[in-house]
Amino acid sequence: MKKYPLTDLVILAGGQARRMNGVNKLLQTFDDQMQLLKLYNTFKDQVGEVWINSHRDTRLYQQIIPNIQCYADDQAGFLGPLMGMKSAWSHVQANYVLFIPCDVTYIPTKVLQTLHDTLLQDQHALMSYVNINGDALYPFCLMKRKSCTVLQQHLLENQLSLNKCRKDLHAQVAYFRKHRLFFHSINSLDELQQYKQLNYLA
Repeated sequence: MKKYPLTDLVILAGGQARRMNGVNKLLQTFDDQMQLLKLYNTFKDQVGEVWINSHRDTRLYQQIIPNIQCYADDQAGFLGPLMGMKSAWSHVQANYVLFIPCDVTYIPTKVLQTLHDTLLQDQHALMSYVNINGDALYPFCLMKRKSCTVLQQHLLENQLSLNKCRKDLHAQVAYFRKHRLFFHSINSLDELQQYKQLNYLA
C-alpha cells in the first residue's frame, strides 16, 4: 500500500531527438514493449494522472492510451527538461510530480516510494532525484509544486541546466544499484542497437 501523497507522472518527451535522427524515442521498443507502454504500465496504479510533455504525436499517444494527458512546453525552442518541468505545473492538479525521461531503460523497484521518502530527509527539499550506479539522472525525479518558482527563476536567467538548480531546490539523492546495467538511458540509434545486442547476449 502506498504511503505518499497524490502524485502525477510526467513523461519527458519534448526534445528534438537529434542523436536519434528525429526518431520518437517514446514510440521505440527498447526491451519487450514500447517505451510509452512500459512507462505507463509501470506507474499507472501508483499515480493519479499520467502526462506526456511533448510537441508531437499527441493524437498517436492517445490512440495507444486513450486516457493519457499531453502538454507542450510553455515556450517554444526546445529549451530542455527544465522548461518541460516548469510547464507541467500549469496542467497537473497534484502537488507532487514524478518526472521520468522517455529514454530510461531501467526503472528501480519502488522508485516512487523511495523518492518520496528521500524528499522527507530535508524539510526544505523541493526535489529528490535518482542516482543509479553512481550516475545522477537529474530529470528522473520527484518535485513539489513549490519547485515551479525556482525553475521559473532559472529560466528567466536563461539558466537551463537542471543540475545547476539542485542547490536552490535543496535536492536530495535516492541511490540505486543495478548489476550489469550498460545504459541507464538511450541517446542514439547506436546506443539502442548496442543495448539490444547486450540484452540478447545476457
